[in-house]
Amino acid sequence: MYNSKMIDEFEQDLKNDDLTVLDVRELDEYNNGHIKNALHLPLSQISELVKDLDSSKHYHVICHSGGRSAMACEFLSAHGFDVTNVMGGMSAWKGDVAFD
Repeated sequence: MYNSKMIDEFEQDLKNDDLTVLDVRELDEYNNGHIKNALHLPLSQISELVKDLDSSKHYHVICHSGGRSAMACEFLSAHGFDVTNVMGGMSAWKGDVAFD
């Protein structure tokens, strides 16, 4: 089980708190702009890379529109992670993007 929040609520929370953001888009999408300090963990590699995540952290999971992040949240929550799906994703993101 995981929570979901709309992009507007997420943006407000990100301004007020130090959230850990997990971007599950593919590398080319991530390289075309992502939320600053977002961790990159492509959905296509999640089963191999899940070992690199800290199970004590809460992750806000984002993709392009919310579909892949929902799938990632299903997988991660089934493996004991505390996650929130960001609905609307980067297609609705109004903030700055990083290209690092």
